[in-house]
Amino acid sequence: MKIKLLVIGKTDQKYLQEGLADYHKRIPHYLPFEFTVIPDLKNTRKLSEDQQKEKEGELILAQVKAGDELVLLDERGQTFRSTEFARFLEKKMLGGLKNLIFVIGGPYGFSEAVYQRATGKVSLSKMTFSHQLIRLIFSEQLYRALTILKGEPYHHE
Repeated sequence: MKIKLLVIGKTDQKYLQEGLADYHKRIPHYLPFEFTVIPDLKNTRKLSEDQQKEKEGELILAQVKAGDELVLLDERGQTFRSTEFARFLEKKMLGGLKNLIFVIGGPYGFSEAVYQRATGKVSLSKMTFSHQLIRLIFSEQLYRALTILKGEPYHHE
């Protein structure tokens, strides 16, 4: 199974870029991984929040193929302990899924079309984090889940 992390807009902060680079170098030791950045929309001042979500939604859905499973990182999603997230991934792997795409949306969330296409939602915390920071948090948790599945000592109970 291949995992893709799809995000809106580039990562601005150097410390986040370095952290992402570190985890994105580690993850492919366990399975194929792709990090895809959809460029920020231009001239958003003229767009309402809903229009911005719609345009971002079109760009997100253009990245998703027919057999792909789409999971949104969303504040209203299911929460997991790290070991539970590892089992969630393991079920997807054992189920024969080829591509699992996790998406971090733009500042206003997702369009209705993206919610309709998604097969699930995951929340990483009840707290709110910036869209850039959540990239690093998710990447670390993905790496942690993969090490849990391999029985490696990165995670401690």
